[in-house]
Amino acid sequence: MNLSEMTTQGRAPRLWAKLPVSFRAIISGLLIALPAMNVWPLLLLKLWVPLAAIAEVIFLAFYLWWVSGGGPPHTTQAIRASSFRRAALSPTRMALGVIAALFFAVTIHASIVLLFRVVSFPVATFRRGYDLSFIPTLPFRWLAVVVSAISAGICEESGFRGYIQRPIEQRHGAPAAILVSSLLFMALHLTKAWATPGMIPIVFGAGILLGIIAWSFGSLVPSMIGHVIMDVGLFAYWWTGIAGEFVMRPITETGLDRPFVIACAVFAASLAVVLLAISRFRSKITIPVAEQTENPS
Repeated sequence: MNLSEMTTQGRAPRLWAKLPVSFRAIISGLLIALPAMNVWPLLLLKLWVPLAAIAEVIFLAFYLWWVSGGGPPHTTQAIRASSFRRAALSPTRMALGVIAALFFAVTIHASIVLLFRVVSFPVATFRRGYDLSFIPTLPFRWLAVVVSAISAGICEESGFRGYIQRPIEQRHGAPAAILVSSLLFMALHLTKAWATPGMIPIVFGAGILLGIIAWSFGSLVPSMIGHVIMDVGLFAYWWTGIAGEFVMRPITETGLDRPFVIACAVFAASLAVVLLAISRFRSKITIPVAEQTENPS
């Protein structure tokens, strides 16, 4: 390799390093999330469902290995590990993370129920783009739903709560980072047919909660678990109907009935549990001085 080639190859990394941290984080996060999210739909359309699921699991295993800091290039391993929030959680902290994840999913689904007790549930709009009729059996449809949820949870959390949010946290603090990642997360989902006006604040709220969970626990594992559980319900119930149909009518027709009151209580209680689990975890940790003052350029 001659000097000219070495200079040309070295110029691009230097130019990239001069870009604002937030810009680099957004570009990196979108590149980490979006292409990987589209691997599973392609496999599902081209292969027999079980074979597609096996191929996706293998892909996700290699994906997680690489985005968490494994593999080449060696020069980016530490940055990738940091962006992915690669950290071990103690059993107690993992338990709190799982509790936060489970009740996060309950909170989101309760909020959707409340939405469609205020306005009518647009079934045709929600099902557009989620037709599983090409999959012949119900077990295989469930397999497609579960793998879809796992794929979305892993890829979106890696990109949005990891590679986008983490560097911005280090540069500008958690509130700004969580806001940016949540706005981008919402914008990504505005392309979906089901992104009705009432769903937009729910998606934004989901992004905020997932961002808080990832930041609080210092790991993407709890947010990934919550995202996957949420998406299993979304795919199976709201988007495909393989788990049942939502038949409740708006309260403008039924009045303030008991199911509506129960849904309000479930929403409030589950959100309280999420916030309590987060606060209990953060009360047990001490942030190192070096991390408090970290301000990379």
